[in-house]
Amino acid sequence: MKKNILIITDSYPPEIRSAAQLMKDLADGLRDKGYNVFVATSYPKYNLADSEKSVLPEIADENGVKVLRIKTLPHHKVNFIIRGIAQLLMPYIFFRKIKKNIKEKIGVAIVHSPPLPLALVAYKAKKFYGAKYILNLHDIFPQNAVDLGVLRNKFLIKFFERMERNSYKNSDLIVVPSNEHKKFIEKKRNVPVGKTQVVYHWIDSEPFLKAKKTDKFRKLYGLNNKFIFLFGGVLGPSQGLDLFVRIAARIRDNKDIVFLFVGDGSAKEELMKMTEEMELKNVVFKPFVSLEEYPELVKDCDVGIVSLSSQNTTPAVPGKILGYMAAAVPVAAFLHKESDGLLIVKEAKCGYGTVSNDEEKALEIILKMYNERDKLKEYGENGLNYLLANMEKKVCVEKFEKLL
Repeated sequence: MKKNILIITDSYPPEIRSAAQLMKDLADGLRDKGYNVFVATSYPKYNLADSEKSVLPEIADENGVKVLRIKTLPHHKVNFIIRGIAQLLMPYIFFRKIKKNIKEKIGVAIVHSPPLPLALVAYKAKKFYGAKYILNLHDIFPQNAVDLGVLRNKFLIKFFERMERNSYKNSDLIVVPSNEHKKFIEKKRNVPVGKTQVVYHWIDSEPFLKAKKTDKFRKLYGLNNKFIFLFGGVLGPSQGLDLFVRIAARIRDNKDIVFLFVGDGSAKEELMKMTEEMELKNVVFKPFVSLEEYPELVKDCDVGIVSLSSQNTTPAVPGKILGYMAAAVPVAAFLHKESDGLLIVKEAKCGYGTVSNDEEKALEIILKMYNERDKLKEYGENGLNYLLANMEKKVCVEKFEKLL
């Protein structure tokens, strides 16, 4: 008989963020393989398309996956103090609800981090149910917050570093999305070699393969005949998106090129303020679209852009890259040197990339992709083929299943 699997994550659809979709894909993939899958997550409050802003039940069967939604304090788009308090309380709120509502014996508890404190829920599940504890490590906290200057208090840094060490120590297995992640925690966090396994971020390519380029969003946004660089997703401080506003200012005389930001986040207000102060007409902001509409949005654009601030020192691979590749749209990547994303773009031959603190090179890439319009289809197809071989949901879920 297949095991009961518990997936613990702070975000899950209909919230729109890469972690939410990754965990849904994993839940659905394991369900399809015959496992009984439970998901413990928070109520969706952030990054919702207008069509998704409805009240969901606390417990629901979503196509064979049992989803338990838990009310927590606000933990996104709030100041750091409130967010910190919310995240520290989250493990206790989560586990109390899990014990109350999930009576089946859990065989494996998979927790997505960040937020780091949720790792404690998986540890409690390990003790209470006798479950195997798998830490799915997406970002390395608190180092990423220290790099960005978000976390400065020495006491809090030490507190979270201890929590981080305990999460590595108490887990039975750590899954990371790149070889650089694996090297980082083995070398800099002394995680034993063999405890860490690499499973690339994945995506379900089917919705993208089915989607057609209809120019629906070009018409809706008034961008017909424009050359569109798209950034779709959370507009946060870690991305360093002001790079594109500065580049837009430098090429404002090119009436063809537009930078389109579709999403929301804590950095959006500042980006809009910069755009307004510079009187830029070639930077456009739009709200989130639904998950169902997103593949069509991407296909309506010419190039997908991803970025991460050069202040980051921890490995990271933006999930947005996969959406662009699945839609056969070329990628322009501006990332910190520790990111495996630059290597992926190079290996896939799906576009161009450079370190994000090199504005001159970034500008060169933007103009190069505009001038190489006849090659974009080839870059897009290269990206799709690479993704299908290495990062397709089915491929990665099979790798994950072998670790259960």
